Amino acid sequence: MPIPGSGLAKGLAVTLRTMTKRAHTAQYPEVQPELPPRTRGVIGLFEENCTVCMLCARECPDWCIYIDSHKETVPAAAPGGRERSRNVLDRFAIDFSLCMYCGICIEVCPFDALFWSPEFEYAETDILELTHERDKLREWMWTVPAPPALDPAAEEPKEIAAARKALEKAEAAAAAAAAAAAETTEPTTPGTDTPTTREGDA
Repeated sequence: MPIPGSGLAKGLAVTLRTMTKRAHTAQYPEVQPELPPRTRGVIGLFEENCTVCMLCARECPDWCIYIDSHKETVPAAAPGGRERSRNVLDRFAIDFSLCMYCGICIEVCPFDALFWSPEFEYAETDILELTHERDKLREWMWTVPAPPALDPAAEEPKEIAAARKALEKAEAAAAAAAAAAAETTEPTTPGTDTPTTREGDA
């Protein structure tokens, strides 16, 4: 059987311990907080990597990404080739008043055009100002932190291992070819380039 009033005594003890501790006040905005490297602050756009595939806009559960584009004809790269068409980005905007920061758009982007930035100071007095166009999203790209270093104990990626083996094989083949070429072009020893004369040939 619990002692009557033990819960109240425990609560008062916690209160007393808290009252005796010094409060830690964050002096924001004079002192900026130290945010974790994977903080979801705002989304930055690396426009050069965007191919207007529309995957981010289609997968967004809030439909807060707006993309406009047009097609341009690219002339043939070689004579006799055919012209190709490509998508050109006209507008890329994200409405952060609707965004729930799920990160699906960043995960599904196949060309690494969207990144998380830890910046969070973009409050506005007008909700319409929370729709950031591609120029503003491009500015957030410069605040994206560098990716973390790879774990030295992790396994080597298959792509890097295959490329390294191919490079080692090519270097070995080049070294063997150079050695063979050196043997064929080796100069003769002095004094042995004069033809010998056998008896009876004179």
